[in-house]
Amino acid sequence: MPTAPHRAREVAESFGSDPARYDRTRPHYPAAMIDAIAAAAPGSDVLDVGTGTGIAALQFQRAGCRVLGVEVDERMAAFARERHGLEVEVAPFEHWDPAGRTFDAVVSGQTWHWIDPVAGAEKADAILLAGGLLALFWNVFEPSPELAREFAAVYRRVLPGLPFTPWERPALEAFDTVFAKSEAGIRAALGETERRRYDWEEDYTREQWLDQLPTHGGHSHVPPGQLAELVTGIGDAIDAAGGRFTMRYATVLVTATR
Repeated sequence: MPTAPHRAREVAESFGSDPARYDRTRPHYPAAMIDAIAAAAPGSDVLDVGTGTGIAALQFQRAGCRVLGVEVDERMAAFARERHGLEVEVAPFEHWDPAGRTFDAVVSGQTWHWIDPVAGAEKADAILLAGGLLALFWNVFEPSPELAREFAAVYRRVLPGLPFTPWERPALEAFDTVFAKSEAGIRAALGETERRRYDWEEDYTREQWLDQLPTHGGHSHVPPGQLAELVTGIGDAIDAAGGRFTMRYATVLVTATR
């Protein structure tokens, strides 16, 4: 992962190339975490930053929140509106106009690393009510060491020119820089942060994982022939593991109160 991913706008804005696949295959977030965020906010008005197709927004709605989404990609926003009936405004969060609106919570799932950590925190501070909560969270893959080695070998073979090889080191270690940069930006605007972790698992068949794979960051820019070779190689690795596997997830939550 790049040290300043919010500068890689072409990657940040690439996820809308197939919103239906993204919505179908991307994991949700632990219900216990969603409920904890909703309970910690002073009220039920929530702004979901980088709402995408509405995966997190729908979970907050089910927890009793009123949710407005902000999304940089019109294709993702249109899908969230048309498929799920969500209210979504299109803009980069750093430049989004709240038009005087304030919120009890600003949340962001799998997105904040695409946002300038300082400007984003300052915008959140400006629109949160007193006692309002900023809650950022990420699903981080934790495959078995054996499967991670096999996946990494496929990426090294098919995409040798990548600046880093996915799966070569633990994802939590790779994401630690993202968490630290986010926390530093928040502390400058809002004060102290808290980091929590929720562990859970999801079972995948070969077909389910290969359906999700093209939605991972940067994969939409891989030439079609290489992407097909990558999918084949990852599929072979899953076949060798028995045709299915359990992916462990660590959902990391970073919060601060205004």
